[in-house]
Amino acid sequence: MGRLKKVGKWLLIMLAVVLVLLLAAFGYLVYVSKTDDPEVADTSSSHVQRKEQDGLYTLNNNWFRKSNSGLYELYVEGNAFERGVAHGKLARELVTAQEDYFYEQINKMIPSKNYLHFLKYVIGWFNRRLDENVIDEYRKEIYGVSLSASDSFDFVGSKYQRILNYHAAHDIGHALQNMALVGCTSFGTWNAASEDSSLIIGRNFDFYVGDNFAKNKIVLFENPDTGYKFMSVTWGGFIGVVSGMNEKGLTVTINAAKTGIPSGSATPVSLVAREILQYASNIREAIAIAEKRTMFVSESFLVGSAQDNKSVIIEKTPDTLDVYDPQSDKIVCANHFQSPGLSGSDLNREQLQQSASPYRYERLQQLLAENGKNSILKTAQILRDRKGLDNADIGMGNEKTMNQLIAHHAVIFEPGKLLVWVSTAPWQLGRFEAYDLNKVFGLQLKENREIADSALAIAADSFLLSADYRRFERFRVYKKELADGLDVHPDSLVAANPEFYHSYVLAGDYCFRRGAYDEALPYYQVALTKEVATLPEMEYIKQQIEAIKKKAN
Repeated sequence: MGRLKKVGKWLLIMLAVVLVLLLAAFGYLVYVSKTDDPEVADTSSSHVQRKEQDGLYTLNNNWFRKSNSGLYELYVEGNAFERGVAHGKLARELVTAQEDYFYEQINKMIPSKNYLHFLKYVIGWFNRRLDENVIDEYRKEIYGVSLSASDSFDFVGSKYQRILNYHAAHDIGHALQNMALVGCTSFGTWNAASEDSSLIIGRNFDFYVGDNFAKNKIVLFENPDTGYKFMSVTWGGFIGVVSGMNEKGLTVTINAAKTGIPSGSATPVSLVAREILQYASNIREAIAIAEKRTMFVSESFLVGSAQDNKSVIIEKTPDTLDVYDPQSDKIVCANHFQSPGLSGSDLNREQLQQSASPYRYERLQQLLAENGKNSILKTAQILRDRKGLDNADIGMGNEKTMNQLIAHHAVIFEPGKLLVWVSTAPWQLGRFEAYDLNKVFGLQLKENREIADSALAIAADSFLLSADYRRFERFRVYKKELADGLDVHPDSLVAANPEFYHSYVLAGDYCFRRGAYDEALPYYQVALTKEVATLPEMEYIKQQIEAIKKKAN
C-alpha cells in the first residue's frame, strides 16, 4: 500500500510539473505573439475627418469613390502614417467589412471555437516578432489604417496587431496547408511576340477566401513622400501588393510556389512586392530589393520593366533567390520555379508532380503560340480562357484552366504607356476598366466623376450570356448548399457541370456520407475518367473507391 502511495505521489508531482510547463509555454506564446504599436511622432492627421459630397469622400487631398463599374478607387498621399490614416478613414466601411468577411470564411473552414482559439496562438507563434521583419514605413502605414479597424475583433488582438497579421495571411495559409490559396497565372510578351513590340503583361489573381471577400476591390493610387507613385489592386486595409505598376513602368505580380513549414516570422510576400513597386525603377533594382528581405514562404515575382522592355521572374525561397530570364521575347509563370538554381529542388519537383501548375503552364504556352503576336485584347482573351490542352472541355472551374472562375481580379499592364486594365465582376469576365496613370496622378479630384478611360475599356466576356454560364451559377449554388449541409440531388449537381471531375467527387462524397456506397461508387469512377487537377485529389478518389470495396466485402 505504501509503495502505491509513493507511486501516486510521484505521478501527481509529474502531472504538476507538466501543467506548470504547459502554462509557462502558453504564457510565453502569449508574450511573443504580442505586438506593440509603432511610435509616430506626429499623429495630427488622425484627428482629421473625411468629408462626403455626392459620393466622393475626401480627406485633405486624398479621395475615395465607387466607380460605375463597381470598382472602388482610392488615392492617398503623404508620409506613411498619413497615407494609412487616409486609407483607413476614407475606406472605413470596406476595412471593417473585409475583416468580417475574412472571419466569416475562417469560421466556415474551422467551425470549432476551441480550435480557432488555439489556432490564434499557433499563428501568433509563426508571426512572433513579425513587426521586426516589416520596415518602419510600412508598420506606420498599417498602424494608420488600423485606427479605423472594427472593435468587434478586439478579442483576437489589438487593431494594429490584427491588420499587421492579415498581411501575412497568404503566407501562413500557404505554409500551414502547404497548398496555395493563390494558384495564379501570369505572362508577358515584348518585341517580336507583341503586335507593336511593346511590353504587355497579363495576370489572373486566383485568390479565393469566399465570394464576399472579392466583392469590394479597390484600385489604389498611392503617392508616397519617398519612392515612386504606384497603383495596385487591393482590398480594404491591405497595403501590400499582389498586382501593381509604378510611375516608372515597373510592374510586380506574385505567384505562390511550393514551400516548407516556416520556423518563425519573416517579411510577408506582399510587403516585399510593395517595396519593389515603390522603390525600384528597373529589373536590377527590383532584384536588389528582393535580395535584402527574408520571407517565410516560396514565391515567384514576375517583374516587368518599361526601362528594360522585358520581364523576368524573381524566384525566392526563405533562404535562396534566383532569377529566371527566358532569353526570349515572352515569359510564362504558373506556380512552379523555372530558374537554374531552384527548378531542380525537391519541393519544386514535388510541385511539378502533384499540382495543376505544369498543365496550366503548358496550356498558356499553347494559347500564346496559337494567337500569334500578342495584343491587349488577346491578353484578355487568354486570361478568360476556360479550356484545357488542345481546347478540351475539362469542366468549368478546373484548376488546370487559365480561368478557374475564382479570380479575385485580373490585370493587364502596358508599362511603356503607363496603362493598366482591371477586371470587374464576376472574376475576369466583366468589363476591363482602363486607367492611364499619367492622367490619374495629375488629378485633383474635387467632384465625383469617372476617372477610367472608357474609350480603352475591354468589353465583358460573352460567356456571361451563355447557357453554360447559367449552369455554372447553378453548380455554385449546389456547392454552397452542400457546404451548408443541405440536401442536393447528386444527378442535378453533376448535370450542372458534367465535364468537371469535382462534380462527381462532390456527388460521390454526398452519397458516401449517407452510407449510400453503391450510389457513390459510379460517381467516383467517372471522376477518374475526367481531367483531375492534382495528384492528391486523384489519390483521394482512389482511396474512396477502395473504402467502398472494403465495405462491400
